[in-house]
Amino acid sequence: MSQYFFRISTGRYSGSGDQPYDFEDRNAAWAEMTEVCANLLGSIARNLKPNAKWSMELLDEDKEPVFRISLVGETLR
Repeated sequence: MSQYFFRISTGRYSGSGDQPYDFEDRNAAWAEMTEVCANLLGSIARNLKPNAKWSMELLDEDKEPVFRISLVGETLR
């Protein structure tokens, strides 16, 4: 088992949890991360402002990023 942490960033705010999560491997960690994001993205997307970014990262035991999922609102004109 390996320990991982979640970090959410939005605008200038970024924070990682102090609670480690144990996953059997990277595939299990990815599966959990995508499930958590799926549960959050509806409310995040409804409140996302133009030119804003929201992301969730999965960090390893050393708090180095392993995976990142991002949602970006871009103004094109």
